[in-house]
Amino acid sequence: MKYSYKQKIENKEEGAYFDIPFNVWEVAKREGEIPVKVRVEDIMFVCNLEPKDTKGGYIIPLQPEISENFEADKEYSISFRIVKSDVSNSPYSTANPIRKIDSVDILIQPHDGLCGQSCVAMLAGISLEETINIMHCNEWQATILRIINALNYFGIEHSEELVYTMGRTDVTLPKCAVILETMGRFSHYLVTFDGKFYDPNLGVMDRYDLTKMKGYLEVLV
Repeated sequence: MKYSYKQKIENKEEGAYFDIPFNVWEVAKREGEIPVKVRVEDIMFVCNLEPKDTKGGYIIPLQPEISENFEADKEYSISFRIVKSDVSNSPYSTANPIRKIDSVDILIQPHDGLCGQSCVAMLAGISLEETINIMHCNEWQATILRIINALNYFGIEHSEELVYTMGRTDVTLPKCAVILETMGRFSHYLVTFDGKFYDPNLGVMDRYDLTKMKGYLEVLV
C-alpha cells in the first residue's frame, strides 16, 4: 500500500522531518519500528518512521544530506510504502547507496543454492560472505523478498513492480535487473546489465533464452 500526501518540511533542534498527517496505527495497522521506502518529489530513500506521540502519530526523519534538498515553507509531494526489511542498522540509503552501479563483475557461486545471494553481491560490489551475513540466509533460502530487502539495506534503488513475463519472448529488458528463472521447484536468479547476463552458474553471457524467464525486478541505475 502506498500512502501519499503533501507536506512542508519541519526543522527542529533535534533534526528535520516531514510530519505524517494521519494516525499510522489506524491506517497502516502497524506499531513500533516501521521501515518505509519514501519518495519526496524525485528523491527516494529508506528509513524507519519515528513516533512523535503514544497515540499513533509518526514522522519521516530526514538525514542532513537529504533535508538540504528541501526549502522551508514549500509544500512537497510525499509518498511512502511500508517495507518488511529492517533498515534501522543500515548505513546506506538511496541517497547514499553502497555504490553507483555502472558495471557488474561476475561472481560464480561456490555451490548450488546461493544464486540469489550472489546476485545481490554482484550488484552491491561486495563479497558473497558479506552478503550472506546481511541477508541472514544460506543455501536455497534466498527469495525475491529477501533480495528486495537486501537491495533496500544497501540503498540500491529498484522498481516497485515485479514484472512476470512467464516465458514470453516479446520482452524488452531494462538496463539492469534481477531475473527470476524457473528451475524445478526452486527459482534461479541472475543479473542483466547493459545487454549482458551475469549468471552465478554459467558466467557472463551475451544472450539469454527469454523462454526460461519467469520475471524480473528492475534495478534503477
